[in-house]
Amino acid sequence: MPLSNKQIKALKSKAHHLKPVVRIGQKGITENVMMEINNALDIHELIKVHIADDDRESRQQSGSDLAAQSGAELVSQIGKTCILYRQKPADS
Repeated sequence: MPLSNKQIKALKSKAHHLKPVVRIGQKGITENVMMEINNALDIHELIKVHIADDDRESRQQSGSDLAAQSGAELVSQIGKTCILYRQKPADS
């Protein structure tokens, strides 16, 4: 379910003070990186990820890939940092 502009703005303001909880290095998106991202999303819902790649297009693709593989929404991607959001499932 895509986020509305109002939701995106609210999530960006919430994420502003956050530090990246996962850093993606030279090896790119590995199975362990995806496990860490999924764990962080399960706990926090809203996280920042740092992508250490100098190629802009590659960083953009990595951000989209992270969102798709984790089932999260890509809230924003500025420079080497992307913000991911995945709502916790309702406990019923």
